[in-house]
Amino acid sequence: MNNNQGILWEVFVQTKPGLPHKHCGSVHAPDKEMAIQNARDVYTRRSEGTSIWVVPAEAITASSPEDMGSFFEPANDKVYRHPTFYHVPEGVKYL
Repeated sequence: MNNNQGILWEVFVQTKPGLPHKHCGSVHAPDKEMAIQNARDVYTRRSEGTSIWVVPAEAITASSPEDMGSFFEPANDKVYRHPTFYHVPEGVKYL
């Protein structure tokens, strides 16, 4: 969305090194540099983050709620994806 507030950017913050980035909200900004600064000011005011990603909202594609059933059903023709397909040797504690 491009209006007098700028482009809508989705913000993802990593709270600690090694952890995944999590979506925490949105900001408006005219460019990516200002989006990072706005995201920092809004979502990491108390040093909650170690890394910030900003992505133009128009670049994100999502699945449709109407497709929820068929889209996320497991593929029954690919038995190797099920844990029952594998044999765990005796004595293995951690897999």
